Amino acid sequence: MAKGRNRERRWIVLGTDGRHVTLGRQSDPTEEEVLAAERSLAAGGLSGWLAVMEGDYYARRDKPAVMMVRSLAAPASTFEDAAAAFEAVRTRTLQSA
Repeated sequence: MAKGRNRERRWIVLGTDGRHVTLGRQSDPTEEEVLAAERSLAAGGLSGWLAVMEGDYYARRDKPAVMMVRSLAAPASTFEDAAAAFEAVRTRTLQSA
């Protein structure tokens, strides 16, 4: 795949520890879906951000970009810390594959 072409975009919930779940690919999440994700985080004692990930998570050369949209459940750390943790988790996943 040529750089910058056909980059997949998806909505994710990014936790402060770098873990993430996909909230939507083909369409934007509804406000109700975002609020439900926030309630689920809070119920588990977690927090994070609604973000957009662009690119292939499993690409070895071309890292996916992660862009913050808004905070969820009042995270105590920064989005930059979560994005760095996301990349560390992604790197470990690629090394184990």
